[in-house]
Amino acid sequence: MAEQNGLMYKGHPLMRKDNMIYYGSMADRYIIIMQILESKDFQDISLATKVSVQLQLTDQTVRSKDRVIRKSEKDGFYTALDVGCVWLERALAGK
Repeated sequence: MAEQNGLMYKGHPLMRKDNMIYYGSMADRYIIIMQILESKDFQDISLATKVSVQLQLTDQTVRSKDRVIRKSEKDGFYTALDVGCVWLERALAGK
């Protein structure tokens, strides 16, 4: 089995670029994209307070507008990641 570099959460890669978080693999049919919309400072770190969650198709031949399968806004990063994890598992399982 190939060794994965980077952060993994529940068996799927988790990557961040600025305020965008990508959960899942582009090799799969679906991926979760989370965008931090609002954050607040707590001591010396910034905490996400509002996060947009989208379940998207990874098929590049589909128009970007049509790739979004489900979307929602959640309060807090953990809530958004939890919802995204459930959506991704169900989508990949074909449910």
